[in-house]
Amino acid sequence: MRGDGLAFSLPRWRVTRWLADPGYPVSSDIRLALVGELYGCWSVFAGGAINTVAVAAALALRTPTALFISWFVMEVAICLSRLIVMIIAYRRAGARRSTPTDIHILLSVAWSASVGFGVGISLGSGDWIAASLTCISSAAMVGGICFRNFSAPRLVGTMILCSIGPVIPGVALSHEPLLFAMYLQMPVYFLAMTGAAFRLNKMLVAVMHAKRESDEQARRDPLTGLSNRAGLIDALQSRLDSKAGGQGFAVLYLDLDGFKPVNDTFGHAAGDELLKIVGRTLRDVVSPADVIARIGGDEFVVVANEPAIDQVLALGERLIEVMTSPIALPGGAQVNIGMSIGIAAAPDHGTDPDTLLFAADAALYEAKSSGKSCWRLASAEANLAALRKITGGELTAKSVASAA
Repeated sequence: MRGDGLAFSLPRWRVTRWLADPGYPVSSDIRLALVGELYGCWSVFAGGAINTVAVAAALALRTPTALFISWFVMEVAICLSRLIVMIIAYRRAGARRSTPTDIHILLSVAWSASVGFGVGISLGSGDWIAASLTCISSAAMVGGICFRNFSAPRLVGTMILCSIGPVIPGVALSHEPLLFAMYLQMPVYFLAMTGAAFRLNKMLVAVMHAKRESDEQARRDPLTGLSNRAGLIDALQSRLDSKAGGQGFAVLYLDLDGFKPVNDTFGHAAGDELLKIVGRTLRDVVSPADVIARIGGDEFVVVANEPAIDQVLALGERLIEVMTSPIALPGGAQVNIGMSIGIAAAPDHGTDPDTLLFAADAALYEAKSSGKSCWRLASAEANLAALRKITGGELTAKSVASAA
């Protein structure tokens, strides 16, 4: 799997979409990852290109007929074109622009067809040295094709067929009875290698699924199923990147009022159930497009995609209203808690995740100090109060400047 972070475009043409499709349903992110694998392993590409160009050059020198010279010219043109397209694709992927995936796939098929053309004319020429050289080269290329492209098994099957398929008419033209054994060998070879590509593809997709699930679990709070701190930071950074130069968003730092008495009275199991209920309630109240995270204890954060501050404040009021209503715990007990909220807006109160969270946390501290079950909007005064709490009342000029 690619580890360079580059994203290559999905094919758009019907034939290339079919060739790149694994043959069974996969999610869009895995489909993108599979296409990216088609651009991988420069060493295999270089080895294949050098091998086939060298063989074609040797045979063009040995037998300088129109067919062999044409094959050499074809090999050079296709390999150079593939190299140029791959360089362009890597540069475009690095710049997050669309890549020429359709052309890349078609050139791969053209290269394998050129290899097969060389096999066919060598067998038909009756020159057994040429035939042996091209057949060995073609068989070796099938391994490289399978290894390099098994993320698209249909493409692998097509390329293998183009590479070794011309053996059949070549044997017929050679009029050598012993070579008729290839009529049995080639179909078996084709089916075995293509089948291997499909099996390897399923293994690759299974690994991709496992990695995605592992990454998701690493960003999820196991108790509530909400995002955890790592997932929250990723979401904040993603929104800051996408909102650059555009509309802002808001961060609501939530803390439950009266959670500790619930734990002390009913036990930690009841406290865990209460946290689950709060998580479900937050999902019901906020927009599906917003991010909800539990970042520890009874602290939650909502990232609201709402640039209008009056709408954000209204959301804060709604959350407080919901959380001050009695909550029924499993077993029939009812508890009364509340919620204090600190609100920070991007980019007004910060342009990076840490600054935004600090500003919202400072506003939350002010809300807690004001009697709880209320909201406060981030301000320089709130930031200074939070800094005094952290530093024990001793503020440096640098910390004062950062708070302002």
